Amino acid sequence: MSSKKVDDFLAKLDHPLKKELAVLRDTIMKIHPGITEDVKWGGPSFYYKGDIATFSPRVKDTITLVFHQAEGLTPGTVLEPAPKGKAYAKFKSMAEVEAKRKDLQTVIKQWIKFMDKSD
Repeated sequence: MSSKKVDDFLAKLDHPLKKELAVLRDTIMKIHPGITEDVKWGGPSFYYKGDIATFSPRVKDTITLVFHQAEGLTPGTVLEPAPKGKAYAKFKSMAEVEAKRKDLQTVIKQWIKFMDKSD
C-alpha cells in the first residue's frame, strides 16, 4: 500500500523523470504485499524486513535506485555494483524502465526470499 508521506513527497518533487519514478514505485509496491515505503535519506525508500532500496532524486538526468545491501543479489541488466556492498539501478527513460522492469522485479523478489530465510 502506498504511503501518504511518499505521495506528498512526490507531489512536490521537481524532477524531469518523475513519470518514470512513479512507474518504478508502482512496480516495486506491487511485488509483495509486505513491502512498505517511507521517505528516508532524501527520497522514497522501500522496506521488507529491512531496507531494500531508496530513490535518489538529487540526480536529475537519471532515476537512481540505491540498493543498500546488494550482496547475493543477481544483477541481471538492472544492477551496477557500488562501494560498501551497495548497488545502483539506473533508468534514463521510460524505454529503460520498460526494458529493465522484469529484472528489477526479480532482484526485489530475491531480496524478499533472502529476508524470509533469515527469520
